Amino acid sequence: MQTQIESQGEKETGRLEAFSDGVFAIAITLLVLELKVPSMPLAGATSASLAKALFQLWPSYLALVTSFFTVLIMWMHHHAILRNVHRTDSRLHFSNGCLLLLITFVPYPTSVLAAYLQTPAAKMAAAFYAGSFVLVAISFSIFIYGAFRPHLLSKNASAKFILKPRTAATAWDPLSIFSPHLLPLSTRDCPWASAPCYGFIGRR
Repeated sequence: MQTQIESQGEKETGRLEAFSDGVFAIAITLLVLELKVPSMPLAGATSASLAKALFQLWPSYLALVTSFFTVLIMWMHHHAILRNVHRTDSRLHFSNGCLLLLITFVPYPTSVLAAYLQTPAAKMAAAFYAGSFVLVAISFSIFIYGAFRPHLLSKNASAKFILKPRTAATAWDPLSIFSPHLLPLSTRDCPWASAPCYGFIGRR
C-alpha cells in the first residue's frame, strides 16, 4: 500500500480534510449552545421544581441528539469518501465548501425546532428543520460526485465503496441520504417531516 501511495505522489487532500474536520467539530460544538439553564427564580427553588424545569427542556435535548448524530454520520462518511480520494481540484474544493456552509447552518434549524416543537408552529418548525437537511443531503450528493471522479481517485480506492453512494444518490435519493433523525417527532403534528431523512444507516 505504501508503494502504491508513493508511486501516485503525495496525497493532496490533507488540508481539505483538516479544514473540514474543524468545521464539523465546530458545528457539533455549537449544537450544545441550544441547552439553556432553566429560567426560574433562585429564591425558593427546590429539587422538584428544578427537575420539572429540566424535564421541560426535552425538545432541546431531542434536537441536540438528532442533529448531533446526523452531523456525526455525515462526518464519518465524509472521512470515508476522502480516504479514497488522492487529488483535489477547484470543483472538489467548491463542492466541499458548499457542504460545509450548510453544516455550519445546522445549529440554527436545530434551535428553531427546539423552541417551537411544543407550540402550534411545530409543523413549520419541523418543515424548516427537515428542509435544511434536504439541502444538506443534496449538497452531500454533489460533493460525492465531485470527489469520485476518476482522475481524483486513489489507485487503491475501493470500487465497491465508490459505487454504493453514487448509486444511492441516483434518482433523487439524496432526499433519503441521512438517518431517520426526525422519527421521534410527533407524527400527529408533522407526519411527513421525517420523509427526507430515511435510509442512510439501513442502506450501509
